[in-house]
Amino acid sequence: MYKFFAFLYRMRFINRWSLMRSYFDENVAEHSHSVAIIAHSLCIIQNKLFGGKLDADRAAVIAIYHETSEVITGDLPTPIKYFNNSITDAYKALERQAEQKILRQLPEELKGEFEPYIVDKTSDEYKVVKYADKLAALIKCIEEMDAGNPEYSAAIKAQEQSLDDAEMPCVKYFRENFIKAFSLSLDKLQEDAF
Repeated sequence: MYKFFAFLYRMRFINRWSLMRSYFDENVAEHSHSVAIIAHSLCIIQNKLFGGKLDADRAAVIAIYHETSEVITGDLPTPIKYFNNSITDAYKALERQAEQKILRQLPEELKGEFEPYIVDKTSDEYKVVKYADKLAALIKCIEEMDAGNPEYSAAIKAQEQSLDDAEMPCVKYFRENFIKAFSLSLDKLQEDAF
């Protein structure tokens, strides 16, 4: 009996933003889906508009699996994860161990097919996923702030600052062309859409 997929299905039980009062709950499965959409889009933007050579499909799959370790570790809040270098290094080592534990839940003949998407931390596509992760966090902050939740006022500034330094022009393009729409109501979204 192999437990790999049963582990992954538990992503929906792991809530994010645990230190903050949220008006809208978000779990790791929902977050991974959002990051996959954004990462795929960033790659397409980078390739079509800025001469990139990224594999958009690969980035989307990396994004789907980018939080795999959290089915074992849970979602450690950012202020704790980055409190100091010792904690950050220890947590990164724990994430790597959790990833390997989950990979061991696959038949040996399949492990090599999934491993690159789970352990990749160096490819250009993974870098895009990290930007997509930050954009997804920014969108979460926008949604909370638009709902009147001041709890996210510092978080939104932190996300914006972290994205201001993005090295890839697709990130700036996405922010300039798509982010404002996340503040629109359904009625406003539908205007001129059909």
